[in-house]
Amino acid sequence: MPVTSVVSSRRSSTAVAITIIGVLFFIFGFVTWLNGILIPYLQIACELTNFQALFVAFAFYISYFVTALPSAWVLEKTGFKNGMTLGLLVMAVGTLLFVPAALSRTYGLFLTGLFVMGTGLSILQTAANPYVTILGPRESAARRISIMGICNKLAGAIAPLILAYFILNDGDAFVENLASLSESARQVALDGLARRVINPYLVMTLVLVVLGIGIRFTSLPDINAEDDLDQEQHIEAPRRNIFAYPHLIFGVIAMFFYVGAEVVAGDTIIRYGISLGINISVAKAFTSYTLVSMLAGYILGIMLIPRYLSQRMALLFSAILGLLFTLAAVFTSGLTSVFFIAILGFANALVWPAIWPLALHNLGPYIKIGSAMLIMAIAGGAVLPLIWGWLSDHLPTAPQFAYLMLLPGYLIILYYAAKGYKLKNHV
Repeated sequence: MPVTSVVSSRRSSTAVAITIIGVLFFIFGFVTWLNGILIPYLQIACELTNFQALFVAFAFYISYFVTALPSAWVLEKTGFKNGMTLGLLVMAVGTLLFVPAALSRTYGLFLTGLFVMGTGLSILQTAANPYVTILGPRESAARRISIMGICNKLAGAIAPLILAYFILNDGDAFVENLASLSESARQVALDGLARRVINPYLVMTLVLVVLGIGIRFTSLPDINAEDDLDQEQHIEAPRRNIFAYPHLIFGVIAMFFYVGAEVVAGDTIIRYGISLGINISVAKAFTSYTLVSMLAGYILGIMLIPRYLSQRMALLFSAILGLLFTLAAVFTSGLTSVFFIAILGFANALVWPAIWPLALHNLGPYIKIGSAMLIMAIAGGAVLPLIWGWLSDHLPTAPQFAYLMLLPGYLIILYYAAKGYKLKNHV
């Protein structure tokens, strides 16, 4: 076969693979960013404090920490392609659990469904992120991940608006009316509110099952990460264990704080807006604004990386913007403060795509375990929102000053971009 035909065939196969992975990232975003509207919704339906409501984020994101290493083992047995199918089907089980949770208005069952959904996503993320990283040259990996990020955040911007239409379209009137009801009538009204999620989550279950079966029969190549690493990955002999790669360990730490900051910005902004006296009808769109600002950051990344901006410099600038926007959110007021929380999405956009290639660099045969560790770091999305929730319930200055807890994380990301990414340990 002529060389040009081989090159053309390879490019076509890569384009198909990226398209399929793009669809998966759309699913990631749609499911993940529903939490932004689920938090205020379940806070009303299950009568929760801020701290209790933030267990929505905890249950969802802690699953990544618990299941990331088992996910790597599953992928060793199934391969990337079958692992993606499995992940989608596990997610479908989680969305289906919302039906009995809504019928019984049991918060613990809602949280169980979210944990199972996160488990399925953990399998998918553990497969999909290194898949995108090794589909082409390492120096443009952040650009490819940014394309995936657009799919993810576009879905994330749409998802809360769609779900809000079905479950909180009359939020202000419902809350106002609730206060005038007797206890028995109040419980009936809350039961009715809880049941509003049943139809949307049944539709999601069906979509996930169809996609899972569809992925199984696509032409997605089942590549081997170790075989497809570029030559630079094999310059160094493998080290004794994964902890001999400090640039990975610090990358995992940076990822923990990044995901925490991203989830705090996206999942607390509606609750924060309501705490400032902003109507639910207005505040319910705030998570979408955060995701739109992330979309802008991803598009900018695609335009600039790697031609005009290196992955490391993108990470450096992102950390600086995160620090500045957080301070601005804390020391301004009203809608201006909300605006700065929303544009934290812009600051966060390029952190994920920049950390992945920097942290996985030169891992050789440890790339799958390194990927699993980065997925485990998504637990930051479980821990940091809970801290925000506790602070917002207990600080006399209400939720606003709780956002100061983001500053140490952005400083750690700044350190990783400046020095941590190049740390070496040849032990």
